[in-house]
Amino acid sequence: MQVAILLYPKFTALDVLGPYEVWGRLPDTEIVFVAEDPGLITNDLASLSISAPASLAEVTRPDVVLVGGGPGQLNQMADGKLHEWLREVDRTSAWTASVCTGSLILAGAGLLTGRRATCHWGGLEQLAEFGVTPVSERVVTDGHYVTAAGISAGIDMALTLAGSLAGDEVAQVLQLILEYAPEPPYHAGSLETAPAAIIESTKQKLAPRFPHLLAG
Repeated sequence: MQVAILLYPKFTALDVLGPYEVWGRLPDTEIVFVAEDPGLITNDLASLSISAPASLAEVTRPDVVLVGGGPGQLNQMADGKLHEWLREVDRTSAWTASVCTGSLILAGAGLLTGRRATCHWGGLEQLAEFGVTPVSERVVTDGHYVTAAGISAGIDMALTLAGSLAGDEVAQVLQLILEYAPEPPYHAGSLETAPAAIIESTKQKLAPRFPHLLAG
């Protein structure tokens, strides 16, 4: 099985590295990092680069496609080579997946029209602009599309998909290997649980990327 993980400048590292840590441990699985411009791709914090040795043209029939999010997503919304590649590989992929605002890229390519999907809460409602039904859930599956909410939800999505690909027992072994049993020190990980002051401060911080958060 081949898993193609898309990289682009200013991606968010955990969006892709969380699923990588899960799927990279699946039996008989090849992970390939792919980019429109191959080479070292730098993340949104400008302090980490991942090598994407493969070009879009070199990866034609992956079994799983993953599109992560990050501030660089805004520069990947125009129709062009990347969207063309996504539409092409989606025809034969068993699964097309996203984390965070990666679902907006899939939506922009026309792949999620008429479907249910999730996204980082800051960009969730933007899915509707592309004819997608926004769903405020951590992982959403619709057809052969599986989308994850913000950043850390990519691990949940990857384990979910691992269960579908290799069985629940394998997925649970992977979860135990990763010791994935979150016990965060704060209850500020969602809009439903975060204090109002924290929500407001976070909206201010995210406003350059999601201006609508301050509307009204």
